Amino acid sequence: MQSESYCLQALEMEILDLIGRKNRLFTEDLKANKIELEQIVSTSKFLVLGGAGSIGQAVTKELFKRQPKKLHVVDLSENNLTELVRDIRSSFGYINGDFQTFALDIGSVEYDAFWENDGHYDYILNLSALKHVRSEKDEFTLMRMINTNIVNTDKTLDQAIKNGVKKYFCVSTDKAANPVNMMGGSKRIMEMFVHRKSHDISVSMARFANVAFSDGSLLHSFNKRIEKKQPIVAPNDIKRYFVIPEESGELCLMACIFGENRDVFFPKLDSELDLMTFSEIAIKYLDKRGLKAILCKDEDEARVMAKENNGNSWPCLFTKSDTTGEKDFEEFYTDNEELDLKRFSNLGVIKNKAQFDEEKLNHFENQINSMKVNKKWSKSQLVDLFFKLIPNFGHEEKGKYLDSKM
Repeated sequence: MQSESYCLQALEMEILDLIGRKNRLFTEDLKANKIELEQIVSTSKFLVLGGAGSIGQAVTKELFKRQPKKLHVVDLSENNLTELVRDIRSSFGYINGDFQTFALDIGSVEYDAFWENDGHYDYILNLSALKHVRSEKDEFTLMRMINTNIVNTDKTLDQAIKNGVKKYFCVSTDKAANPVNMMGGSKRIMEMFVHRKSHDISVSMARFANVAFSDGSLLHSFNKRIEKKQPIVAPNDIKRYFVIPEESGELCLMACIFGENRDVFFPKLDSELDLMTFSEIAIKYLDKRGLKAILCKDEDEARVMAKENNGNSWPCLFTKSDTTGEKDFEEFYTDNEELDLKRFSNLGVIKNKAQFDEEKLNHFENQINSMKVNKKWSKSQLVDLFFKLIPNFGHEEKGKYLDSKM
């Protein structure tokens, strides 16, 4: 166990170094609130939705190790749920409380039956999301994104209100601040739907940085490319903030437990120090493996060099971004949002009044329902609906998506 713990700490320190930090971000805030956190978690019942994704697993572990009375985890992926249980048993063992996992689709009748059978929770944490800009390339996957990010959130909010749940937390994204893609737009609209229900239940959210090496992320793909002896590809003109997986769980835990109604938590990161390009991280990543990045001029050269690679260097293709939905930099809040930067050391809080247009939300809802009933819609129709709810929506259709590149 000591050896396993040492390896995990070494991996954590390596990831922190890659993203330009030496220490965990929220250590001071967790220490200052340790007693209250443990008291609240140990006396409460939790439901984690989307709990087998990277952030969901991190949140579940943070809750589990504080001995909750009840911890139920729902996710579509039975494989990821299985790994989550194995991971928890191997690292933390057992708790006296009720810990169970359920392989369910939140939008399904099976989930509704599960809810009707129990539904007794103090806190609901919704981490389910379609998070990739890739998912907006076609109208069918885009509708699933709307279902997952907006419709299912509203549905589970209604269920929570009906059963008297104390607190509902869900994950937004930094891409919801001045959104330029449909993913960020879907989360911005989700925030409006959450605000609408905030008169009936206490809600809080978090806007995230990129979670380094989370499943499906570009950094995670670096491991896959090395494993499969393929070139590493990354944009050289896009800057992102990063947190490590453990920090993502800590951020959600703090926002859920300590967020006041409609609060949105975000990590305090410095735009001068903490914004990094993917190409910068790629070079550091290879250097830590004793490999020199060899820059290629195009995809063909990168593929050829990968096949001929001698093991001391690695072919890389760093290009400017030219696909739909990419934003040059990330931001956690807009100029017209009120901030509380004093309550926590490394957590910022956006203080919101209830901001939504009932008529526009109803129109959006009705149009989406009508499209699904008729099984017919176009991407342009969905984009138009987003523009009606987000007047300053910065979406620009470039006709090229990430799936058309290596």
